[in-house]
Amino acid sequence: MPGLPAAAVVYAKDIARVGDFYANVAGLRVAYQEQDHIVLESDAFQLVLVAVPRERAAFIHIAEPPERRENTAIKLVFPVASLAAAREAAQSHGGQLDPTGREWLFQGTRVCDGFDPEGNVVQFREQAD
Repeated sequence: MPGLPAAAVVYAKDIARVGDFYANVAGLRVAYQEQDHIVLESDAFQLVLVAVPRERAAFIHIAEPPERRENTAIKLVFPVASLAAAREAAQSHGGQLDPTGREWLFQGTRVCDGFDPEGNVVQFREQAD
């Protein structure tokens, strides 16, 4: 429907920490927040973080640093102005981007995978030189 942004929903044990990561690394702004969910957005995309119910969250262990959860069918992809800056921000906000040697070119962009504070794999892209 025209006027509505594309969106994704991510369930998280700690929505505040995960929200901080996406706000600072992907440049999304907090549009709405309740105790059990946070809506982050840009002009073209909305990311809804939903808290895992406490009774289930008690059984979820997030390692420090988080272990990559690669066995999933979906990977979020975000454009960034700089992979180097995204790498630094990810490290400062509980996640990680792969080292520069693991970047690759794809359709005019330089691409790099990483993960958020709960281990969800995420990809970042910058315009290639």
